[in-house]
Formats: sequence, C-alpha cells, structure tokens
Amino acid sequence: MSDKNLPAISKQVTELVLAGSLSHAEQAFADAADQFGDYAVAEVLSTIPPQVTALHMAGFDGGKLSLTTLLVPPKAWADSLAFFAATFQDDLIEDDPERLAEQLFAHIHGVVFSTEDQERREALLQEASATDHGCTAFAVLFSLAPKEILELAGEIISKGPYVSGQTTSDNDVIPLALELAKASEDGWDRALFELFPDFRHSADLADAEFSDDPDEEPKFLQRTTRELLYRLRKQVPSTRSAPKAASGRRSIGTGIFS
Repeated sequence: MSDKNLPAISKQVTELVLAGSLSHAEQAFADAADQFGDYAVAEVLSTIPPQVTALHMAGFDGGKLSLTTLLVPPKAWADSLAFFAATFQDDLIEDDPERLAEQLFAHIHGVVFSTEDQERREALLQEASATDHGCTAFAVLFSLAPKEILELAGEIISKGPYVSGQTTSDNDVIPLALELAKASEDGWDRALFELFPDFRHSADLADAEFSDDPDEEPKFLQRTTRELLYRLRKQVPSTRSAPKAASGRRSIGTGIFS
C-alpha cells in the first residue's frame, strides 16, 4: 500500500466510526484487506486515534467477527483499551457494576482469544498489562471471581511453570488470568495488587483464604468491582494527550514461570 492510500483510508474509517457507521467502517477495512492485504488493515489501525479504535471495537463484542479484532496491533489495542470506560455512566457503575465488568470481559477475552496465534496472544497481553489502565481493567475482570483468582495465584506460587490453572470453579476468567500470568509476570502481579492492595509478597497470597460465606467480611482489603470501575474511568486519558505509560510497581515474586 502506498503512502498516499494510508491517510485516505484512515480518514475514511475514522469518519465512519465517529458517525456511528461501524458496519461501513468494517467494510472499508475489508476492501483495504482485499486490495492491499491484511497488513494494510493493521497499518491503518496503528494510525487512527485510539479512542476511535475503542469505539469501533466496542461494537464487535460478543463473538461478532471483525477484522479489527483479528488484526489490531497489540500496541494500538492497548492504547484503545484506555478509552473503553469513557462511556461508563454513574448509575450503571453504582447499580450494575457486574454488567459493565462482563462487557469489558467480553471485549478483552474476544480480542485475546480471537486467534490461535500464541505469539500474538502474548503480545496483546504484554502490551495491555504494561499500562496502568490495562492492569486496572484486568483487575476489574478478576473481581468477578476473587476466590478463584486467589486460588490461581497460590497455584502459580507453588507450581511455577507447571501450573494448570485449575480452581474450584470453571469460571471463564481463569483461562484469561493464566494467559496473563504466563505472558507478563509483572502485569499479573500489578493486576493482583489492584484487586488486593494489601498483598505485597508471595507468602500473603499462599496463606490467604477466602470464606465461602458471602456475608462474612473479608480478612484483607479487596477492591470491589464498583471501585475498580471508577478507578478505570478516572484513568481515561484526555483525547488531547497521548495515553500514559505505566508506572513501576513492586512485584510479589520473580521468575514464576522461568
């Protein structure tokens, strides 16, 4: 694809998405792929504003086939993820946080598991979890199954590279959490810290226990889905500035899969 084609396609797709014509934007990508190859779509997605990519991809959750889902470059997706919470409304966060968390899960799970390409899967998870908003987004998902996440953390600590990801539940968030832990040890640690701020070393995780009584107060600090959604929305960057890179945080362990 020549340099003169890229700006034209980028402009066309951006205008279509902002106008709400997602199917037409997807058709524009399909036409570009037919004429110039899949690489052209990835190239366009790397140049359009991340908030536009977020709007586009939000319309293709729930198993709908999308070239954007299949071809979005990992860095472009990680940047767009920062804008996913921009449309979250106070009443929904207050009254039905799990519904918003499940929408976020459908989006992230759909992108990460869109292909069988393990290298792409790892790159997507590494880029997303290299940002503060990405780690918060993963923590939102983990908050839907905190007991299972705690079990997985304990298994990772005890078994390292031999971890199976088995817990007392077959919750859909566990395979995604395990993929994150394998792709980025730091990203996994930081997402855990978002959900469980008190945990600062592996012994805490290994010794912690969850009560089966939902009315019992937790023995340690755990952020709720609602709290994490508010944190995520506060991390939505201004469209006048580039997405902010992650700040360094302490790690609970090293070399868990080495």
